[in-house]
Amino acid sequence: MRGDKEGLERWIEREYRYAAAAMLESVSAVGIVKQRPAFGQSMRPRKGSVVASPVLADWDPEPDYFFHWFRDSAIVMDALRLLVDDGAVGAAARTHFEDFVRFSLSLQKLDGRALAAAPSWREHCAPEFVRFLRSDSELTTVHGDAVLAETRVNPDGTLDVSTWSRPQHDGAPLRVLAVLRWMRDVPFDPGLNDELSELVRGDLAFTARHWHEPCFDIWEEERGLHYYTLCVSAAALDAGAEWLEGSADRNAADGCRTQAHAVRRMLDGFWLPEAACFRSRIASSGERSPKDLDMSVVLAAIHTAGDGLHHTVHDPRMQATLEQLQLLFGAAYPINHGAAGRRAPAMGRYAGDAYFSGGAYYFSTLGAAEFCFRASVQSPDPDIWMTRGNGFLETVRAFTPPAGDLSEQFDQRTGAQTSARHLAWSYAAFITCIGARRLAQNSF
Repeated sequence: MRGDKEGLERWIEREYRYAAAAMLESVSAVGIVKQRPAFGQSMRPRKGSVVASPVLADWDPEPDYFFHWFRDSAIVMDALRLLVDDGAVGAAARTHFEDFVRFSLSLQKLDGRALAAAPSWREHCAPEFVRFLRSDSELTTVHGDAVLAETRVNPDGTLDVSTWSRPQHDGAPLRVLAVLRWMRDVPFDPGLNDELSELVRGDLAFTARHWHEPCFDIWEEERGLHYYTLCVSAAALDAGAEWLEGSADRNAADGCRTQAHAVRRMLDGFWLPEAACFRSRIASSGERSPKDLDMSVVLAAIHTAGDGLHHTVHDPRMQATLEQLQLLFGAAYPINHGAAGRRAPAMGRYAGDAYFSGGAYYFSTLGAAEFCFRASVQSPDPDIWMTRGNGFLETVRAFTPPAGDLSEQFDQRTGAQTSARHLAWSYAAFITCIGARRLAQNSF
């Protein structure tokens, strides 16, 4: 745990530079070869892929995150856009974006039927690991739209053959948001226009077809209808409608906007007035979940970055949800007990989380800070929100080692880093948080 030997501003600038360099280690990590001998795999990432963590772990004890998650990769690419915008990275970042677009398009050709028809690859797996492999009957369903619902793929552009939580529907809308923001903010090679259009239209079509279907949540644990997935879907459909209107495709734009309205009507039904929060999920069983109060709702607000009054950081219901989460984790985590000075609570995912240390999470605590900075804009009391956001940053600073490394979690009891090391999402969360802070400061 860090002491208060340097000011917050100095630490932010230093950690920002470190986070930028560390996050880039996960993008187009073509110099790393990952061995999974139990699965008979040896893979080198392709250009444009984004590994969730570049650390070659194998659940020994850190988890193996050497995969291209659709969700994580979109979050990372959105943070990379901010680094380009503020001059923290050079022209290579534009190449990374172009490679990301082309890698994403190449995944549309994946077809699990080919694997099922040539099962000899299973012979290279260790006998004790065969039970972790997907069945041929499951693999035969993976083509077309089902590829976009895959949650993750190998960074060499092949299907993940291990059992996992599927389907998941947040990756396509998050990629729409990231790509359209790049197109809006960063000059790119006009020769990429056709590929950009193909990628965005494909992701929009997938989102429009599947937003109303149950899928696994952001944490890949429960199947149902999820606030996060629905919220990012609505935002992507709205952003897509605006882009399609600019392309003179009014019919497609109207279709996207109609779908977005339908999603938001459903989202209103997630509000629980008696609990003063948005519930995070409606399980397939229809029963209430102990995870109703979940950080994913707050993350939805910052990942969509909307500036309206409903389902954004400016929505009093969303602000009440953050307040309930702050109370939850403030009481639940020992590292939050008796925290002195300007520190806010370290934030996790939901009550009773048992994954590794069960929290706290860097991207959750940074997400709370970003929420506050975004909420300060248009607020009649911006200083209150800025002070609150800085409190969360002080907490992150307190539990960041001097070198600047950010893992997935820091232990709720000891503050020691746990789970995946050098998590790209953690670094991306720091970058977007500071980007929101700077915008808020400039708005005063």
